[in-house]
Amino acid sequence: MFQTLLIANRGEIACRVAATARKLGLRTVAVYSDADADAQHVRACDQAVRIGGPEPRDSYLKIDAILEAARATGAQAIHPGYGFLSENEHFARACEEAGIIFVGPPAQAIAAMGSKSAAKTLMEKAGVPLVPGYHGDNQDPDFLHQQADQIGYPVLIKASAGGGGKGMRIVEESGAFLEALRSCQREAASSFSDDRVLIERYVTKPRHIEIQVFGDQHGGYVYLFERDCSVQRRHQKVIEEAPAPGMTPERRQAMGEAAIAAARAVNYVGAGTVEFIAEQDGRFYFMEMNTRLQVEHPVTELITGHDLVEWQLRVADGQPLPAKQEELSINGHAIEVRIYAENPDKDFLPSIGTLRSLQYPAHASFTSGDVRIDSGVREGSLISPFYDPMIAKVITHGADREQARRRLIRTLADTQVAGVHTNKTFLQRLLGDEAFAQADLDTGLIPRRHDALFPSNQDVPDSVLAFAACAVLTHQGLSGQAAKSDPWAVHDAWRLSGDYDQKVALQLGEQAYEVLLQRRENQWQITLGDTRHTLRWQAELTAALANTLTLRLWLDQVEYRAQVLQDGDQLQVAQAGSDWTLVVVDTLASAGTNSQEAHGGRLTAPMPGKIIALNVEPGTSVKQGDVLLVMEAMKMEHSIQAPADGIVAELFFAVGDQVPEGAELVTMES
Repeated sequence: MFQTLLIANRGEIACRVAATARKLGLRTVAVYSDADADAQHVRACDQAVRIGGPEPRDSYLKIDAILEAARATGAQAIHPGYGFLSENEHFARACEEAGIIFVGPPAQAIAAMGSKSAAKTLMEKAGVPLVPGYHGDNQDPDFLHQQADQIGYPVLIKASAGGGGKGMRIVEESGAFLEALRSCQREAASSFSDDRVLIERYVTKPRHIEIQVFGDQHGGYVYLFERDCSVQRRHQKVIEEAPAPGMTPERRQAMGEAAIAAARAVNYVGAGTVEFIAEQDGRFYFMEMNTRLQVEHPVTELITGHDLVEWQLRVADGQPLPAKQEELSINGHAIEVRIYAENPDKDFLPSIGTLRSLQYPAHASFTSGDVRIDSGVREGSLISPFYDPMIAKVITHGADREQARRRLIRTLADTQVAGVHTNKTFLQRLLGDEAFAQADLDTGLIPRRHDALFPSNQDVPDSVLAFAACAVLTHQGLSGQAAKSDPWAVHDAWRLSGDYDQKVALQLGEQAYEVLLQRRENQWQITLGDTRHTLRWQAELTAALANTLTLRLWLDQVEYRAQVLQDGDQLQVAQAGSDWTLVVVDTLASAGTNSQEAHGGRLTAPMPGKIIALNVEPGTSVKQGDVLLVMEAMKMEHSIQAPADGIVAELFFAVGDQVPEGAELVTMES
């Protein structure tokens, strides 16, 4: 086998490949951008080479820089991971021309399946069922609009060279088609340097089922069963599981054989995933083939017992597949979720910042086992605006689906992330939702269960409010224990009378809370709502992070425990498996201020990003909800809309400008 492997990627997949390569005795080389100089994947490899600036186009998408790194380090093979150049036929061909093994399919197979339109034409000739749609070369907007009208709404616009949910839009009626098309083309051009699209009938209540296939250089093919990836948001997978609930052996075999037929049609080599849209009655249609390893491959590894990265490396070395079809079987059930730095309560806006705390359950494994963590970051890592905001994949395995589901809920509850907003609590709600628990799955599950998954009024438990208030007092130097006999021996708010009162104002979203803390005759009391409790607490600074407190408190002798991280005016309380982010309100600073007047008609950037479209100019009259401009951050588009009817007074940035979070973008006049 080749001796030195360069990993042309970053994050958890680079760490994952490095671990498997080490197991095989290979030397590994990482490449990194300026933003990743101290990243986890750099530390995981034997050697590292800087390849450029933080923008992907200046580093991880630079074919010449990656090949030069391989030549300079003597790497005989390159693993592309997923994303970036993993499905780039030019990169695969450049590796071949340079005499370097590309750990993936041949360039011609990537080309054949890289265009969704061409792939569907190929599958149609092979007799694989397709969803009705237009997959041709004519990209004239009016022509595409006509095709959509003929197919019938709703339709799905999909980037021809896309993947990962990028460049996809559902259009419900004809009048919305052209604006959706323009947005889809912009996102496709930005993500894939190709703005071509295809149009398909949008199947209502579909399931997304994919088949893991493998081919070797000797004509051997197998399928390693299916994964159900139906639970999605914005066409991006949220929960993946294997095997698919309700799958019959007959349908599994039919889909597996169809997937292998697709792979054979392009002489496929290596790991690939054939994705299908399935009706509730079991009928399925070819959607696309991803010519790489998938993010959700761990669930397949856990139910089959095979390391798919090791399979990739062995196949790339010219070895036959490690197992034949009849030797493969399914053992139990596995479910995967991805913890992202994002805020589900604000339309999943990415959250930028430093991971002040990142702790997993003691029994979790970073390699295998019934609780597995795949991560490319660690405590202290920076979540930057340049890359996907994934913190970790959490995967659990059980004897059956219910055991795997309960084990995953428990694992998330025992996982702590602080310093950025995350989707952890949302994932816990989703896994515990009645529809998911009963395997009532389709790609519209999240919007269908919106009210349950996004409760409008989240009642903050009294214990959480108490923890937040005690953290505020602790940071001010007050103690929750009985005062010592010598008042000069402690540095707190001791007073001659012994009495002390303080109100702590807290806010969660639009909901405001006021907590009254009083010390009377050496005893703390806390008033929450209309109820008064006796209070005592102990606080300990977490050794690694000076602004993180480990707290124990007693409300009327009932003990509670939590960790509280302070980040500016925000307090993140992690208690009993749930996270609560509360804002400490400075009542003096906000007294007498009208929030609408303070805003002054300004619109600010909700996250760091790039301006990619301006729909207005100074003097433009707009209606409430009109899209004023479009930002791109972490590979996703975010529209900035007019909050009310008015006139655009001033624009502060142009297309292509990078803007920081909170930057003023637009001012409006009534």
